Amino acid sequence: MITGRLDPDRLVEQACQTAGSDDFGDDDTWREGLNRLCDGLVHEARLNDLGVEIAAMDVVRALTGRLQIVRWRTQNPDVGTRPVCRPIFIVGQPRTGTTILFDLLSQDPALRPPLTWEVDNPHPLPRPETYGTDPRIAETQAALEVSEQIVPGLLAHHPMGALVGQECVRITAAQFCSMIFSVQYRLPGYYRWLLYEADHGPAYRYHRMFLQHLQSAVAGQWLLKSPAHLWQLDKLVAEYPDALIVQTHRDPLNVISSVSALTHHLRRLASDDSSITDCAAQSCEEIIVGLERGMTLRDSGALAGQKVIDVQFADFMRDPLATVAGLYRELGRDLEPGAEMRMRQYLEDHPGDRGGNRYRWADTGLDADKVREQVRGYQQRYGVPDEPIR
Repeated sequence: MITGRLDPDRLVEQACQTAGSDDFGDDDTWREGLNRLCDGLVHEARLNDLGVEIAAMDVVRALTGRLQIVRWRTQNPDVGTRPVCRPIFIVGQPRTGTTILFDLLSQDPALRPPLTWEVDNPHPLPRPETYGTDPRIAETQAALEVSEQIVPGLLAHHPMGALVGQECVRITAAQFCSMIFSVQYRLPGYYRWLLYEADHGPAYRYHRMFLQHLQSAVAGQWLLKSPAHLWQLDKLVAEYPDALIVQTHRDPLNVISSVSALTHHLRRLASDDSSITDCAAQSCEEIIVGLERGMTLRDSGALAGQKVIDVQFADFMRDPLATVAGLYRELGRDLEPGAEMRMRQYLEDHPGDRGGNRYRWADTGLDADKVREQVRGYQQRYGVPDEPIR
């Protein structure tokens, strides 16, 4: 049953029927990722019956969006000629303040984050006059709230909303070369392929296609975010040579325990067999590889001439607006009074709990001294202080 429901050809056929098109464009590199993903979903993900349906819907949604975007570009070839100018990318390890920084900067009317509802439903194009009232907003919000009903507390771990900026991994899901799948599902073979073998260049080309699609209706300077960019900074700047990069920094040990707890909660949507220790082993490997790869790329000249601004998690938590003001100076932007006022209001409305007691290092099953030694070079390179281990 599961093999048939998650057969890649069957899912492609379903998406073609939904989109009313079978034209995926000239680039078929996405098929390798799709095949690897479906194989992992069948043989490694330990999906329950609901999880099979969730996974199938995830794949079909991504394929359908790709088909719709290709058709629109074919009908409107000028869309592909429009530049994506000076996009701002927030990168860094997961759970290092990337989300709150992203949400805070999104309060600036001069910046354009891709919102969850338009990322999940990119066709028909969003329109400026209905950007805040489109019926797809309510549909997307309802789907998110169902997730909270299945796994209570999920949105506390990772707040999501239809009108909230969405991460780039949900865009590159349509290339099937995206960490979104290996976080949401247990996919050891797929995540190692992503980490060590996959060519992420086509994913960034599709990423540009997606932004061109959305900006053809609602323009603005893009504000983008995903920790996954840290692993592929060279591919990012190859596609966006004028990108402005903001890298957040935090003690990796608390990062690992926090992201392990989040991953465990996400996987419980689709599986009855998930453990934090399993999630922690994967997270630890990914974090260490990502930090080392990021340092190597930044020191090798691969990012020569690129604007990269470092933000310390501790500084941001201590004084968010002072950190944002400093960031704007580094970006060469003026923090307009109206934008600052909106940011202040956002902070008042979203005080947060700084993680509360949602994660503990003891749950990871990892050796703290060993991991500390593995990340010490990164901490020294960027002056990242040790935090008390929770």
